[in-house]
Amino acid sequence: MSTSLPLERDALPRVRDRLSFVYVEHCIVHRDSNALTMRDQEGVVHVPAAALSVLLLGPGSTVSHQAIALMAECGVSCVWVGENGVRYYAHGRSLAQSTRLLVAQARLVSHERERLRVAREMYAMRFPGEDVTGLTMRQLRGREGARMRDVYRANAQRTSVRWASRQYNPTDFDDSDPINQALSAANASLYGIVHAVIVSLGCSPGLGFIHAGHERSFVYDIADLYKADTSIPAAFDVVRDTGTEVTAAARHRIRDLLFEQKIIQRCVADVKSLLGEDLSDDDPSETQVASLWDVRAGAIEGGKNYAEE
Repeated sequence: MSTSLPLERDALPRVRDRLSFVYVEHCIVHRDSNALTMRDQEGVVHVPAAALSVLLLGPGSTVSHQAIALMAECGVSCVWVGENGVRYYAHGRSLAQSTRLLVAQARLVSHERERLRVAREMYAMRFPGEDVTGLTMRQLRGREGARMRDVYRANAQRTSVRWASRQYNPTDFDDSDPINQALSAANASLYGIVHAVIVSLGCSPGLGFIHAGHERSFVYDIADLYKADTSIPAAFDVVRDTGTEVTAAARHRIRDLLFEQKIIQRCVADVKSLLGEDLSDDDPSETQVASLWDVRAGAIEGGKNYAEE
């Protein structure tokens, strides 16, 4: 396997222009020039690293030092997951070079009134045409619960798949019926993509506005914006078409939906819009510049000796 010189980060595709995810298990991940290679008993597959958003490493995967170095250079989020991709263990570095969005996120989530405003905006995105301005969080949760119940029911009727309720055991994937297994697998893939977008933009996965107390609270906040259009219909389609062997099929189906509905691009735009930081492509704040904080001036020039002051 050959290597090449480090890539220029300014020349890399932005996260909104990349492919969604690749899930691998029981294989060896290595590097060939600027491509990742996945090798198992059936052969070798090459994937251009700079075109990938996130690599989900499942059980039995071995990843080389050169592969990790390439993903770090390209800003690919490498996520170590459990069997069927439904447990999160760890992740690697992101594409972010600025903390501007992170600062905005921390400011908004730390101010009760602003946090409530952002949470309402998130709910408003799920209830198009409805005014949620005066609703409390309790009222919003109730309305969202009713909406999701209707979404599940409508998909069950559309596909003729038997549906009782959303039930799953986080410690035992097989301890649920096929539709709940398919939902878990599809949601896990959606979470992986949203997680990759969030960290690629420099935000914190743990600072949520609706969800709280979990290291991926913000991931759940953003992923919930898209479930009704992606992971839920994907899961019902898979159970209708394949029966019981649903996990791989669910990942394939939601991968197609993520591409068809441009979820990565929408996720980038939605995160920036919710945080009130709609950065343009040529915004200099997205370059890697270390400033110094000042209580009055905000950010001032770094790398300068201020002894004369």
